[in-house]
Amino acid sequence: MTYLDHAATTSLRPAAREAWLAAAEETGNASSLHTAGRRARAVVEDARERIAAALGADAPEVILTSGGTEADNLAIKGLHWGRVAEDQARRRLVVSGVEHHAVLDPARWLADRGDATLVELPVDPAGRIETAALADAITAETSLVSVMWANNEVGTVQPLADVVAAASALGVPVHTDAVQAVSHLDVHLHRSGVAAMTVSAHKVGGPVGVGALLARRGLPLVPLAHGGGQQRSVRSGTLDAPGAAAFAAALEDTVEERSGERARLEALRTRLLERIRAAVPEATVTGPRDPAHRLPGIVHLVIPGARAESVLFLLDAAGIAASSGSACTAGVVQSSHVAMAMGWSADDAACTLRLSLGRTSTAADVDAVVAALPDAIARAKAAASR
Repeated sequence: MTYLDHAATTSLRPAAREAWLAAAEETGNASSLHTAGRRARAVVEDARERIAAALGADAPEVILTSGGTEADNLAIKGLHWGRVAEDQARRRLVVSGVEHHAVLDPARWLADRGDATLVELPVDPAGRIETAALADAITAETSLVSVMWANNEVGTVQPLADVVAAASALGVPVHTDAVQAVSHLDVHLHRSGVAAMTVSAHKVGGPVGVGALLARRGLPLVPLAHGGGQQRSVRSGTLDAPGAAAFAAALEDTVEERSGERARLEALRTRLLERIRAAVPEATVTGPRDPAHRLPGIVHLVIPGARAESVLFLLDAAGIAASSGSACTAGVVQSSHVAMAMGWSADDAACTLRLSLGRTSTAADVDAVVAALPDAIARAKAAASR
């Protein structure tokens, strides 16, 4: 299998596997007072310290979750409700139109319930939010602004500093989904100026089912689930000591390797694009051209007439793992809301292909997908025309 879907998930790092196995050998609930419980608590708190250090936060600001989706929901619902509780006039919720569904769906759910007035920021053809619209959207009645650090489908890096500046001028907290950004960019909670940030372990070589919301002290977060209140009385549930340890190990390795890995992936991406342009000239590469405004490992294509599900099936049959965008839509290929927000029609947005590179990617992987792609596209187009 040639694996080119690292933006969906990436392989478990050896250090993460070792950390998980070592912690899993121990028995103990981290909330128990006996010796075994204190040992488990020590593993969790050590991991929390290491996660915080890797991401420019303080340990108490790290709220461990079951993954990025839970962390996004806690940020959007919990912070919006908390801000409204402080001031009933703060019902204006601002998000970008290209957010992951883990942000868009809870935001739209709040709006449908009448809990929020939702503003979805437009983006330009490269997928970057329009700063003029941002300035108009944020008012004194805004509860929260959520703009992802980098897009999971196209790889576009958002002007987060501009978002923070506009929101801070009116005392509005900013949340960012940094799930895709951590592997490639200098993600730092305090330097960024954001109030809350979502991260996920399995995107950096940790296990699935572990993530975190980094939330500054003093944020009025309302819990989504009630129970033991194990983490700041905001997130209840027995703490996953092995998962936390593995997350910390994977994150440390990722941050240490990040600079060199970015340059390596940028070179592989250039090779991939050169070969795609020669082999599939009808494909349009989306997203920013400036490397400073995009992630190094994502190539996103629109191939009119070649529906995504057909291309993906044919590539899979040829031993190539790719995707059309987010892998979090119940396994169903739909027209990409990201592509449509960038100005593509619904038909063209159903003809997208995302090839995402990661730490195990090689030049041989690039050559393999380019060798299989023209035939897959031709057969997909033929099937669509019947």
